[in-house]
Amino acid sequence: MTVKKIIILVIALGCIAFHLNAQDELSTKNSLTEKQKSIISISALTAKGDLPALKPILNQGLDTGMTVNEIKEVLVHLYAYCGFPRSIRGLQTFMEVLEERKARGIKDVTGADASPINNETSKYERGKKVLGELTKTTQEKPTSGYGAFAPVMDTFLKEHLFADIFERDVLTYVERELVTISVLSAIGGAEPMLRSHLSICLNVGVAPEQLNEFVDIIKSVLGEKEANDAQAVLEEVLKKK
Repeated sequence: MTVKKIIILVIALGCIAFHLNAQDELSTKNSLTEKQKSIISISALTAKGDLPALKPILNQGLDTGMTVNEIKEVLVHLYAYCGFPRSIRGLQTFMEVLEERKARGIKDVTGADASPINNETSKYERGKKVLGELTKTTQEKPTSGYGAFAPVMDTFLKEHLFADIFERDVLTYVERELVTISVLSAIGGAEPMLRSHLSICLNVGVAPEQLNEFVDIIKSVLGEKEANDAQAVLEEVLKKK
């Protein structure tokens, strides 16, 4: 082989390697992290009330590096979408898991607590601001729909959900939205809300490929029906983007 041919071959191999590395980086960027996968599974199983299946997933979340406080925050956040009973049973199951791990000599990382929120601005206005950031739309006082029909619900939504809960810094907006869409997929019958929160996921930087991966996880932990329902809503959302 001539020197010229060797040089051409080396350049070609270099280009192929560069292309493969770039594809690997793209694949990683557009894939859910192990932490995000754990958040989805923990949220879906807690919302469904499948505590026996939840236990190994909680162990898995800790083993992949989630802190105790991050998992606690996931279980607290989801009460806003599936109620106190499911949230509390999830927390009780997590307490059992931690005790069992402690008995086996496993020392889990507690992690940071939520920072105090030192903001004296109206919680309603703060909630409007957070919701505006998530939806990328201006938030006005509702003049129609459920918010006008039951104004107190709009107040609770803005002041509690989007101020008290979403402002807490243990989880990011992306992580909180993954909790939310997992719960909504698990409980079913909440397609309008699921549609809104899938759109918010895209707004805060979740890639379509990651949302398709989310559906795959829902299928593996909940089943075919929940996954098909979530996929149908996701396809609607992606068509409009």
